[in-house]
Amino acid sequence: MKQLSVTRFSLIAIVIVQLAGCNGRPSVQEHAGNDVPQYVLAIHGGAGTLSRERMTREQQDQYTSKLNEALEAGEAVLSSGGTSLDAVRAAIMIMEDSPLFNAGRGAVFTNQLRVELDASVMDGQTRNAGAIAGVTDIKNPVLGAIAVMENSPHVMMAGTGASDFAAGQGLEIVENSYFHTERRREAVKRQIEAEKQGTVGAVALDTYGNLAAATSTGGMSNKRYGRIGDSPVIGAGTWACNSTCAVSATGHGEYFIRNVVSYDIAALMEYSGMTLNEASGHVINSKLVEAGGTGGVVAVDRYGNVSMPFNTEGMYRGYVKSTGEKEILIFRD
Repeated sequence: MKQLSVTRFSLIAIVIVQLAGCNGRPSVQEHAGNDVPQYVLAIHGGAGTLSRERMTREQQDQYTSKLNEALEAGEAVLSSGGTSLDAVRAAIMIMEDSPLFNAGRGAVFTNQLRVELDASVMDGQTRNAGAIAGVTDIKNPVLGAIAVMENSPHVMMAGTGASDFAAGQGLEIVENSYFHTERRREAVKRQIEAEKQGTVGAVALDTYGNLAAATSTGGMSNKRYGRIGDSPVIGAGTWACNSTCAVSATGHGEYFIRNVVSYDIAALMEYSGMTLNEASGHVINSKLVEAGGTGGVVAVDRYGNVSMPFNTEGMYRGYVKSTGEKEILIFRD
């Protein structure tokens, strides 16, 4: 994304943000002269060894259609004055309910042929966050993460404790078989590497100038020992702060945890003065690659710039802005 030119007025606004922290993001109105979008939503549906040769046109159309549906759901929230948190929730629920993605209904199997789900959410205005890990019966894990953030003093809950809490919050609880799909069952039997990665995520900037991020996943195919990846880990798979950016990650979770990828992008912006594109590109295509990790992120900054770098063959991704700008991609087009 092309970075916006900085006027004297916006320099003053930037100073205000740096002094005020996450709560001090200048309003959209203050930046109206710089063509800052009123709202932005970016989503991903996972990154991995996607192959253009192995994916049929029909399959590409299916993914593109579902990504578009998720963008439309989130944009409907933003265009009607809803919050960035509500927008990422709406977008992710569309993908969780679809068997196409490794989250919710289409999540991968563990080596015990059951589904274990992780999710997290972060509010860029308050830096409040919530996460659930290793749950087996919450229909929409992103709602569980939001409930933890909004209705408990904790940041992360796991396993049956998280499920009991979600049930107490009135969230829909389902049998584990609800998440099962034949495609994922066959995938774990074949041990296809392409099926080992994949997550859904969303980041948004709303008309109030607030950022939010959320991530949801079924984790790695054939995982063992209650393995939990980066998706529910704040700072690794999810990060949002109004003074910098909102980030949702997808890929080989162990490397994202070790390198605190999502927060690292924000830290490079805050402490090194990098732009969103510079920071996210450096982390994904340099630092992560050097560490041996694969994957990508979608990110949006306080000015409405979007960045979607990845170091794999493909990443399901897309964004929409209030300016009418919209794009949905799978490969390196």
